[in-house]
Amino acid sequence: MDTSYVMFALLLFVAVVLALEGLHTMWASKNSAEAKRIAARLQTLGGADAKTRLSIERERRSGRWVWLDDNVLPLLPRGERLLRYVETAHTGASAGEVLALSAGLALLGFLVPPLLGRPLVFSVLLALLLGVIPWWRLARRRDRRIRLFEKQIPEALELMGRAMRAGHSFPTAVQMVGEEIADPLGHEFRALADSTNYGVSQQDALLQLAERVPVADLGYFVVAVLIQRESGGNLAELLDNISSIVRARLKLLGEVRTLSAEGRLSAQILIALPFVTAGFINILTPKFMQILWTDPAGLRLVGAALVIMALGVIWMRSIIRIRV
Repeated sequence: MDTSYVMFALLLFVAVVLALEGLHTMWASKNSAEAKRIAARLQTLGGADAKTRLSIERERRSGRWVWLDDNVLPLLPRGERLLRYVETAHTGASAGEVLALSAGLALLGFLVPPLLGRPLVFSVLLALLLGVIPWWRLARRRDRRIRLFEKQIPEALELMGRAMRAGHSFPTAVQMVGEEIADPLGHEFRALADSTNYGVSQQDALLQLAERVPVADLGYFVVAVLIQRESGGNLAELLDNISSIVRARLKLLGEVRTLSAEGRLSAQILIALPFVTAGFINILTPKFMQILWTDPAGLRLVGAALVIMALGVIWMRSIIRIRV
């Protein structure tokens, strides 16, 4: 083989690698997590949002459905729990907005089938399906955010332990976690530091943190700090022990999720298969499926099948949902 051809190929390979590395460096300099954290700290040090930091009064989010959160939901049996659930998801929408959107979609789903000449059972099913969509999206966002909390808690506790062993006080360690740890946990610790700086007692601020972040691992941290304040002890060592326990639990939880992934996928396929099959059959041979909603016996069979499928979904969910 010609030596010049080999050298050309080698130089071309090196040039491509260097070009890709340069592009990645340019992208990471502005879009990576470290770059965003450094930019946020520089902006904070520069005083761009000094008025926001110095303002003790918290601005409430405005919206056309906020009156539901203030006047209607607190009167319901589980209204406060619903408000905390929506707030934990941190989607930017209030509970009133989610309720209004769910009711609007349900009404739309109830009115469409009669316009197409379908019976009442289709109206009920479509209304339930469309009405659940906002809550399904809210639950997914909340679960994703709570998983981020679970991943960040061990790192935050280790950082606090190192800071306290270096001689810093507990409030300073909390402030360091708020500055160094990325959101969403960093935002909550900054709120904790601001609460104590503005005169809220440390016990009340910690209890508010546990209420805002419904994660058991963070609850252990709050309980440990409150007990240490009453009885004394080495808080840095205690935080390290909690961090190691949380890491071990997350490792076991990851293994459990890996082993149960096949069961979750099988459950999703079994749930979607009847609806997808019925949709294709209705498209290919509509007369074959019409008996299910034109004959009273067909409607009873559809209702019984849906009830049995709902029971099966609950059963499969209880089997594959393993708590660690």
